[in-house]
Amino acid sequence: MLAYIVRRLLYAIPILIGVNLITFALFFVVNSPDDMARMQLGVKRVTPEAIEKWKVERGYDLPLFWNGAAAGLGKATQTIFYGKSVRMFAFDFGRADDGRDIGREIVTRMGPSLAVAVPVFVLGLFATVSFALLLVYFRASYLDTAGVVLCVAMMSISGLFYIIGGQWLVSKVWHLVPISGYAEGLTSARFLILPVIIGVVGGIGSSTRWYRTIFLEEIGKDYVRTARAKGLSERLVLFRHVLKNAMIPILTGVVVVIPTLFMGSLLIESFFGIPGLGSYTIDAINAQDFAVVRSMVFIGSLLYIVGLLLTDISYTLVDPRIRFQ
Repeated sequence: MLAYIVRRLLYAIPILIGVNLITFALFFVVNSPDDMARMQLGVKRVTPEAIEKWKVERGYDLPLFWNGAAAGLGKATQTIFYGKSVRMFAFDFGRADDGRDIGREIVTRMGPSLAVAVPVFVLGLFATVSFALLLVYFRASYLDTAGVVLCVAMMSISGLFYIIGGQWLVSKVWHLVPISGYAEGLTSARFLILPVIIGVVGGIGSSTRWYRTIFLEEIGKDYVRTARAKGLSERLVLFRHVLKNAMIPILTGVVVVIPTLFMGSLLIESFFGIPGLGSYTIDAINAQDFAVVRSMVFIGSLLYIVGLLLTDISYTLVDPRIRFQ
C-alpha cells in the first residue's frame, strides 16, 4: 500500500506541471502582459513606460516559455513560466496582480467556502442516497415514476433559477433571511441557511438518478436473490447488502465533489456575496488576474488528485477483495 501511495504521488508531479502548462498557454492566447497591465492600471490612456514598469515589477517582462537571449539553463529558468510555477509546488503563490498576498487570501477565504460546501456535501449526499433508496424500494410503482419525473425536471432547471427564485421568495417575499452577505461566528448561520438549501436542492435531481441507477443494477445480482431466499426483508436487503456493495461507485462519484469543498461554489458565493474562494476566483477572472487564476487552478488540480488517491484507498475499506500492490 505504501509503495502504491508513493507511486501515485510521484505521478501527480507531471500531471500538475502539465495542467499548469496548459493554463499558461490558454491564458496567454487570450491575454498578453500588455493587456493585463492596462486592465490593472485601470486608465484609458496608459503610457508605454507605465506598462513596462508594471510588467517589470511583476515579472511579466520575460519571455513566456523560452528565453533565447539567456545562457545555459537560463534559457528555461529566466521565463515567466518557470518564475511563476516553481514556487507553487512549495505552496508559495506569490502576490496577485493587485499586490495582495494570494496565500493569505486563500487561508482567509477557505473558512466561508467550507461553511457552505461541507453542509451542502453532507446533507446532499444523505438526501440523494435516501431518496434513491426510497425510489428503488418502490421501484416500478407510481411513486418511482413520479420521483424519476421530478428528478428529470429538477435536472432541466438551471441552477440560476434556484438561486434567484430562492432569493426572491425567501428573502424578498418572506423576509426570513438576508438576501446576501456574510458574518463571522454563529451569526453567519442566518446568511448560510439559504445558500446551503439551494445547493442541496439544486443537486438532488442528477445525483438521485445516478444513485438510483447504481442501486437498480445491484439489486438484480445473484447475492440479492440469495439474501431474499434466506428470508431477509426488502429493507434489510437494501440497507445491509445493496447499499454496502454500491459504495465503490458512490465513492467514485463523491471524489468529484472534493475539490469544491475547498474551492467553493462559484455561482452561490457570487450571488450571495459570500467571501469565499469561489467568488475570489470569479473576481480574478473578471479582473484578468492571472496570478490568482493560476493558483486556483493549481489547487483544484492538486485536490482532485488527492481525492482520487483517497478514493482508491477507501476502496479497500468497503471491499476487502481489492488490494494495491
